[in-house]
Amino acid sequence: MSALKPLAALENAAEFAARHIGPDADDERHMLAAIAAGGPALTRGALIEAIVPRAIARSQAMELPPPATEAEALAELKALASRNKLLKSFIGQGYHGTHTPGVILRNILENPAWYTAYTPYQAEISQGRMEALVNFQTMVCDLTGMAIANASMLDEATAAAEAMTLAKRSVKSKSDTIIVAGDCHPQTIEVIQTRAAPLGLTVRVGMAPQLMEQHDYFAVIAQYPSTTGLIHDLAPLVQQAHAKQAAFIVAADLLALTLLVPPGEFDADIVVGNTQRFGVPMGAGGPHAAYLACRDAFKRAMPGRLVGVSVDSHGDPAYRLALQTREQHIRREKATSNICTAQVLLAVMASMYAVYHGPEGLKRIALRIASYTAILAAGLRALGHKVVTPQAFDTLLVETGPRTDTILKRALAEGANLRRASDLHLAISLDETTTRADLALLWGWFMESGQVLPDVAAFEQGVEPLIPARLRRTSAFLTHPVFNRHHSETEMLRYIRSLSDKDLALDRSMIPLGSCTMKLNATSEMIPITWPEFAQLHPFAPRDQLAGYWAMNDQLCAWLAQATGYAGVSLQPNAGSQGEYAGLLVIKAWHESRGEGQRDICLIPESAHGTNPASAQMAGMTVVVTKCDAMGNVDIDDLRAKCETHSARLAAVMITYPSTHGVFEVRVKELCAIVHQHGGRVYVDGANMNALVGVAAPGEFGGDVSHLNLHKTFCIPHGGGGPGVGPVAVVADLVPFLPGHRTGGVGGAQSVGAVSAAPLGNAAVLPISWMYCRMMGADGLRSATEAAILAANYVAARLADHYPVLYSGGNAALKGGGVAHECILDLRPLKEATGKDRGISAEDVAKRLIDYGFHAPTLSFPVPGTLMIEPTESEPLVELDRFCDAMIAIRGEIAKVESGAWPRDDNPLKHAPHTAAALLASDWNHAYTREEAAFPLASLRRQKYWSPVGRVDNVWGDRNLFCSCPPLADLAS
Repeated sequence: MSALKPLAALENAAEFAARHIGPDADDERHMLAAIAAGGPALTRGALIEAIVPRAIARSQAMELPPPATEAEALAELKALASRNKLLKSFIGQGYHGTHTPGVILRNILENPAWYTAYTPYQAEISQGRMEALVNFQTMVCDLTGMAIANASMLDEATAAAEAMTLAKRSVKSKSDTIIVAGDCHPQTIEVIQTRAAPLGLTVRVGMAPQLMEQHDYFAVIAQYPSTTGLIHDLAPLVQQAHAKQAAFIVAADLLALTLLVPPGEFDADIVVGNTQRFGVPMGAGGPHAAYLACRDAFKRAMPGRLVGVSVDSHGDPAYRLALQTREQHIRREKATSNICTAQVLLAVMASMYAVYHGPEGLKRIALRIASYTAILAAGLRALGHKVVTPQAFDTLLVETGPRTDTILKRALAEGANLRRASDLHLAISLDETTTRADLALLWGWFMESGQVLPDVAAFEQGVEPLIPARLRRTSAFLTHPVFNRHHSETEMLRYIRSLSDKDLALDRSMIPLGSCTMKLNATSEMIPITWPEFAQLHPFAPRDQLAGYWAMNDQLCAWLAQATGYAGVSLQPNAGSQGEYAGLLVIKAWHESRGEGQRDICLIPESAHGTNPASAQMAGMTVVVTKCDAMGNVDIDDLRAKCETHSARLAAVMITYPSTHGVFEVRVKELCAIVHQHGGRVYVDGANMNALVGVAAPGEFGGDVSHLNLHKTFCIPHGGGGPGVGPVAVVADLVPFLPGHRTGGVGGAQSVGAVSAAPLGNAAVLPISWMYCRMMGADGLRSATEAAILAANYVAARLADHYPVLYSGGNAALKGGGVAHECILDLRPLKEATGKDRGISAEDVAKRLIDYGFHAPTLSFPVPGTLMIEPTESEPLVELDRFCDAMIAIRGEIAKVESGAWPRDDNPLKHAPHTAAALLASDWNHAYTREEAAFPLASLRRQKYWSPVGRVDNVWGDRNLFCSCPPLADLAS
């Protein structure tokens, strides 16, 4: 028996960083030797010094707490969570208690097969989650009565703002005014005001009928039911708006629409809302899947993602993202929206809630809520209170006069929150979790001395829901078999499993997507998100009840400030695109505060992420594109010339660092100085922060503003295309302008306003990044960055003899030339070598990788005809080698096409991916064998992912647009 190791060594072995980072010390030596290519021995430190410009290296280490073990971090976070007060919520205002079915909680929210998946850009390996999203779109279309719905939005307030701009570009009215009913949710009004201002749109808030008589307008938005519970008959207002060639937008409660006439039936143009109450915990505001549905005429201008039904290479039905021309990387500053993501994981949960309960189950839940609301109203009237809402679904407005504070305090003392609607009124919202005992509690708080508590049973027989007959729904919904088949837990469990089996997520293999940083989402990081102390809180509960959340927020902001070198951080933006937008608003507000509101030019390199120009346009800026040189760097001479040309109007430059091409540009400090010299501010897109943390800091080398992607660098999982968090970080003089939230009591006079519905944004997933930072510590975070750079250079070194590596640093001592955290392989010469018209393309390689069990790297971005690979620090050497072996084997297959051994139009790459059904077919008329198709590497015989469909036909899908669940007979025809 060997001697015991020193205690310090035993403690060190428990560190989380060693489990987060894939390669160990021996692996690292092997990788460094491959990169050195037979030259002098290389250390990790020497590699980093050779690649990261010394001019930008951090001047001092990050000041973070020493790393905690997983158990220690969980205990520390549990203590923070215990500072939150978990009270029963009757607040409503768009957020409600709900029961998450256990089969959905365990098998979707807590299942890495679902939460580690990437956005479904590669359709063939995303069929399961896209089917769930088509279910979501069908659910929304059916309940709203609209023609088409997208695959989710970020939250209800931003969905309403997106509906505003969709209406503006879709209607004939030339007005720049939108009318917003004053009884919309206040957070929705606030975000609309934030989003309208930079676009020069006027927002008029008040009584919609009167404002519609008094003003011209391009759109009207109303809540249905209203935030105070009233159910307005909106049909006459819709017709009035149409008479003025304006759009009518309805913000609707999906659960209420099981009982109410759907907006599509009274000719609404756009319907938005939230699906949170479909089994998704409140989570202090998110993440939740909002929705946007519209009339068919608006579909090609609709923001967000849309999943459509197409056919594969065998003529079988298959799903894909539809209408791709709306994506930001194609339309750039002409994009209709900057949203490049969705809330897929939460949309999947909401759609599965509808699948699980079915139409009758949903209606039963809604009818129970409506009945309890009517009983509550009857009891309040019996106690002598005036109920101001004679028509209601789940919310009552009660006149409480001078007793308002007394009633609030009574409720609080017994563990519940009511909503103060005014000094003289309280609002009460019921939900799926409301019980008969809750009704008795509510009545008790409103009782005066000497009154007798009403009996629930006394009202149950004769009370009808407070929905007027003319507004009651009579049309059917959710008639597709998928919503009427899976109501037992056995059936539901197997349906969920059948979908996840079709997909390729991070739990199966490396996802080497450049710019997307698909790294480990550790189980210990994920555990806290379902703790009730985090999951069950209302975002507008009194601030002292959210003390744990705010403490966590403040700690995480401080740690992110250390990581970036900035002075202040806001976690409110709930996606990277929203962080970009918020950062540009901060810059714009700073210029205006100095009397320089004319500064509206935003310089953006031609290589930038597509969301950059889209965000600048949304912030009211004019985009001027700057050139890049042959190595992918910003052309400093062109940038200087454009700064001089636009000096008086220069607002900002937006750069990505390291660059979108995966290179550390050596002249970045010079670039920052030039922009500052002309009065502009420097925005550093934080998409590639995984190459910087602990090594360099944007706030130190000249950046003024950055957004981060917590769903990239800081371990929040991608969830199949959302959730995300996109914090915005700024230097000291910009801190006063960070996003605020009047409704949530956040921010000062100079704040740019609310950019998300909830003050803390997607608060419920912040524990993931908190846990990551707490367990890694400063040294661990720096090691992760260095390991990510090492992994990318190892991949570049192994593949350099087989594919040209674009935009490397050109360091002759490093095989592959030296790259940042990602490398770009140039596949364009292969197409020429294998036949210009029908030659092997980057897409063919991407599809062939599926046969090898891999998600493709980023395809044709930032350069058409290339693959951008980001291995991340989490992948072990064996997986890096497995990927490299696959890419080398594919190069060998391409060589057979080059030599003529395989025909240009009949080879494994052109027909990839190969399904099991195709390989087992009786006929096999190809120039290659079944074995060559299925098992190009011997290791695949032991473990094999089978694509559920053949290559999906994108053109057919756009020409034959199905975006809801079509009967199979329709597809067959």
